[in-house]
Amino acid sequence: MKLEVVNSKGEKTGRKVELSDDIFGIEPNDHVIYLDVKRYLNNQRQGTHKAKQRNEIHGSTRKIRKQKGGGGARAGSIKNPLFRHGGRIFGPQPRDYTTKLNKKVKILARKSALAYKAKENKIIIVEDFDFEQPRTKSYIDLLKALELNGTKTLLLLNENRENVIKSARNLPDTEVNLANSINTYNILHATTLLVMEGSIGSLNENLK
Repeated sequence: MKLEVVNSKGEKTGRKVELSDDIFGIEPNDHVIYLDVKRYLNNQRQGTHKAKQRNEIHGSTRKIRKQKGGGGARAGSIKNPLFRHGGRIFGPQPRDYTTKLNKKVKILARKSALAYKAKENKIIIVEDFDFEQPRTKSYIDLLKALELNGTKTLLLLNENRENVIKSARNLPDTEVNLANSINTYNILHATTLLVMEGSIGSLNENLK
């Protein structure tokens, strides 16, 4: 498929670029997208949750009342999970949520996410640009020029452009990533995908 290239002012350059059908033209696979998004979200979890069990509660171990004749159930310890401030039954314990996927599955998931964006016509190819200095207003002007103000966007860079990254980092619903480090979740989370013209080669190389 071919897409028109626009500059940072939203003006057409008169050039078109060819997007590989092996990436943007495949039939999306919903199941691998689900697997990769689940993997990404799982890997964000710290797994440091912790509740004290009965053996970890600080308190006396003496029997708190006699076994019979009290008119209630037997109670042997103040640490009983049925009492206030007692230990928690089957409470959360620290664990590692890390999930692994085969490399080919992750690549197919990213291709499928990009194919969905292509089908929905939510990809804009932007001529390579940079800002003279980090300035949030510069990035806002870019979004306005592309008529994307207030839209969730993901900009893919061909190289580390610090001024662009710093200009966008304070804006909500705006993300900037290198084309060789994208993930399925970020692609789907964005409504519109902005792709720098020079980053198309990186996409083709990393999603073989």
